[in-house]
Amino acid sequence: MNSSLLRAGLVGFGFAGQTFHAPVLSAVPGLQLGAVASSQPRKVHAEWPGVDVVPDVDALLGRADIDLVVVATPNAQHHPVAKAALAAGKHVVVDKPFTLDAAQARELAALAQRQGRLLSVYQNRRFDSDFLTLKELLAGGELGRPVYFESHFDRFRPQVRERWREQPVPGAGLWVDLGSHLLDQTVQLFGRPDTLQLDTAALRDGALVEDYFHAVLRYESGTHAPLRVVLHATTLAAHAAPRYIVHGTRGSYVKRGVDPQEDALRAGGKPGGEGWGADDLDGELTLPSDDGQSRRRNVPTLAGNYVAYYAAVRDAVLGKGENPVPPEQAVELMELLDLGRQSASEGRALPVGGVWERA
Repeated sequence: MNSSLLRAGLVGFGFAGQTFHAPVLSAVPGLQLGAVASSQPRKVHAEWPGVDVVPDVDALLGRADIDLVVVATPNAQHHPVAKAALAAGKHVVVDKPFTLDAAQARELAALAQRQGRLLSVYQNRRFDSDFLTLKELLAGGELGRPVYFESHFDRFRPQVRERWREQPVPGAGLWVDLGSHLLDQTVQLFGRPDTLQLDTAALRDGALVEDYFHAVLRYESGTHAPLRVVLHATTLAAHAAPRYIVHGTRGSYVKRGVDPQEDALRAGGKPGGEGWGADDLDGELTLPSDDGQSRRRNVPTLAGNYVAYYAAVRDAVLGKGENPVPPEQAVELMELLDLGRQSASEGRALPVGGVWERA
């Protein structure tokens, strides 16, 4: 690498590549979108007229000017594309979910270590406005010890669409899609649970894969015990539940609405400008007092910042910072996703400890 300018090659220009990766990484100083592997050059050039478009992954990996490969393909292709990119000596970012299962995740993590290359997973919702605010609030201790945490991602999308995410193909379904985010946020806040129980269903007319999940995580040991966590997502909620509900030993916090960055990106917004990521919906903090009355106040929501993820990737590649989502964390999350599928199949809570133990 001859300079501090890193050139990224994007594999795939579907929803993830077009909406979440190309505009976000391009907003990072020192990181440039150098080429896109896509079968739709007109679509790419309509938004990025100066960017080279190559027909396939091999053509992208053969370019010496590409330092970082971003894998934004359908989920089933994450493992083979990331494996080829690491073997070609590239640094790699993979969209979530990391892989189809934990075995594939472990293989990629080992390969990245052998190759001496950065491997990271795009967990952008660590940089959501509401999550950053919740993290700060919990660290401040006003709620006391959290005893109950509920995290919802409710949408109203009653029509089954003709897209791979809603078809019976490997890597489809809501659990690996939104469950990847909700689980990751939970582990960032509280660490690994002791047990996990998952219920899934296909609730919409004509649904071919699960479009609903409800997970219960139990923390019976460690710093946060006893704690109960509920993770819930559905595509049939015309009236969405609060995004977060937290009850602690000193009070409660409720946050409604969702981080505005996805909608802004969908609308063609460019990250990094004034007001980017600003969330106008305050959370509500309720703190009972000694006289039996409750004090309530609004908690302003911090601005979200997806750009911070790719800025951290840039710094990690240049040896100036830490990988924002290292392979070890990504592997452990895949183990939880696998365990959830097993729990849903068996209809019971399963212990988590075993899958997190290392030889």
